[in-house]
Amino acid sequence: MTKIIKLKTGSKFEDHASYSRLVAVDNWIFVSNTAGRNPETKEIPEDVTEQTLQVFANIESALGAVGSSLADVVASRIFIQDPTDTETVMTTVGQKFRGIDPTATVTCPPLGSTIYKVEIEVTAFRGAADADVERKTISV
Repeated sequence: MTKIIKLKTGSKFEDHASYSRLVAVDNWIFVSNTAGRNPETKEIPEDVTEQTLQVFANIESALGAVGSSLADVVASRIFIQDPTDTETVMTTVGQKFRGIDPTATVTCPPLGSTIYKVEIEVTAFRGAADADVERKTISV
């Protein structure tokens, strides 16, 4: 039988909009679009790099709660409020995903509030970190 885990972090936004931070369906793990709010202080860093690092800390915490990690991420979607922050955000994303190399979609739509400079959503497959990976390069 399929096992489903629905993880909440206690965020008032999860309760208000009735969603889970993470849903794991067997080994597939879906992490909701995640902002850079520190769960303990409820603060959001002003600096875009610090905000991006907090986003990753929040995602890593959720993945860790179900026995996974960033190394299992197979797809990412990065939402950047201000297009001029793209290089800065993607430098941090590149550092966090170096060697993992998930697919990535990057877009610059308006986010739910101007306080959010970046939000990231990921899909992971538990065990992908230990899988036999074949890397190929094609010319385009």
